[in-house]
Amino acid sequence: MDLNATHQRLTDRKRLAVISAAIEEFLAAGFDATSMDRIAARASVSKRTVYNHFPSKEALFAEILRQLWDASHGGEAPAYRAGRPLRTQLLDLLSRKLKLMNDDAFLSLARVAIAAGIHSPERARDMVARLGEREEDLTVWVRAATADGRLRTSDPMLAAQQLQGLVKAFAFWPQVTMGQPPLSEEEQKKVADSAADMFLACYACPEPGERG
Repeated sequence: MDLNATHQRLTDRKRLAVISAAIEEFLAAGFDATSMDRIAARASVSKRTVYNHFPSKEALFAEILRQLWDASHGGEAPAYRAGRPLRTQLLDLLSRKLKLMNDDAFLSLARVAIAAGIHSPERARDMVARLGEREEDLTVWVRAATADGRLRTSDPMLAAQQLQGLVKAFAFWPQVTMGQPPLSEEEQKKVADSAADMFLACYACPEPGERG
């Protein structure tokens, strides 16, 4: 019997229990009212166990958002591919983002984060920065396409943020702030197509013979 493996499985189960309990607490009580004590009680573990896995409530919340993001993506974001149509690549990236923004759990937790940030600008900046780290794949893609001479921009990060803004204006902010329903698959496709076309109309270099 491998005692180390057994211990590791138990540790992993406790960690998952903490995350599951934290999601329920954040959604039920909000960020500020949720405490590590309440999370420990709901997970049926000690408070020390919670802190062994997560040094702070902010770190725990960030891990939840990260897991939702990764689960939605189902793997690493596709890298820029030279010679492949830009529009096809862009639609692939945008569809992944739209899938995440269509996730009820992610939207609910985003509301929790925003509500918490209203009362603490410093916390809001930290959460936005953590979320921004998860959007880096689009910035990397824009930077690579620019370096390859297929996009023209002196500020790839700004261009990527503009593209994200086009998508979030329809598929994130209305749902988070006004309670509108998530977009249907047809609506997601319409938003992705429109955002990609607007972005490429502004930044794409002429490529004779290329069709999206």
